[in-house]
Amino acid sequence: MPWPMTKEARLLHLDHARVEALLPWSALLEAIGAMFRTGCEAPLRHAHAWAEGAERNSLLLMPAWQAGRYTGVKIVHVAPGHTPAVNAAYLLSDAGSGAPLALLDGGALTDRRTAAASVLAARHLARPDSRRLLLLGSGKVAHALGSAYPAAFPIEDIAVWSRDAGRAERLAARLRAEGHPGRAVADPNPGEADIISAATLSRAPLVKGEVVRPGTHVDLVGAFRPEMRESDAALLARATLAVDTRAGALAEAGDVVQAIAEGAFDAAHIAADLAELVRGEHPGRRNPGEVTVFKSVGWAGEDLAAAILAYEGAVEGAARE
Repeated sequence: MPWPMTKEARLLHLDHARVEALLPWSALLEAIGAMFRTGCEAPLRHAHAWAEGAERNSLLLMPAWQAGRYTGVKIVHVAPGHTPAVNAAYLLSDAGSGAPLALLDGGALTDRRTAAASVLAARHLARPDSRRLLLLGSGKVAHALGSAYPAAFPIEDIAVWSRDAGRAERLAARLRAEGHPGRAVADPNPGEADIISAATLSRAPLVKGEVVRPGTHVDLVGAFRPEMRESDAALLARATLAVDTRAGALAEAGDVVQAIAEGAFDAAHIAADLAELVRGEHPGRRNPGEVTVFKSVGWAGEDLAAAILAYEGAVEGAARE
């Protein structure tokens, strides 16, 4: 049940730094895992677009709810002609009364829950002794991934690649400052990695099946629209393929929908979704030499789980003061 609200209670405002502090990796992994196990109502996101001068802006709405507990909606604006191009906010409310409880920074919430979902999947799909991480991308989600993976695996090396070499070096330096073994690389070598995590806006394959060695886990985060892709069909065809949700993957995951359109496989090739992994309905990795792939496009239930964790943590912290 939600924390009780009094007549004097006010809407909590949780900014970027506060959201990050309230979502430590271990607790966030547990919260998102629990949400996938128990489930919630989470329709596919609503997307609306309009012309804004020479650019095309978008408004994305991602609702989710659990009856008797909480409702939430993430509101995302994408404005390519501006910096930053993406702005987001999350509104958490009481499911019974509809009373608003908290307004959270949507960027921090998204970055943390996205990385946590990837690591949660990797716990089932990657080798437990994975030590070498290759990060493709240098944005906020790539930073979150570089921070999250060492919390769950014995990572000894994080190679960071980006089309912008300067941004790769800045991300590697930031990871080092946070105590992680980051280093920028000019040419990524997928054959040297135990885990490859891609968080880019690529429209052409960056990870190809012919160069990924046996035993590798590939985490595809960035291609969240059908026209994008970070892998070729050969990689997905040879791998045990898992997704965050089948509905989302088959509607929006460019890596998957393009490979299906090319005739590499059909929808039945998806071995499991994340709910089936965390419930033990699929065994995940079955042998050390298996190539595994996790493809995510984002699920509103992840946002709801993270928002609840942050809100209840803030309320509990305030009660102790």
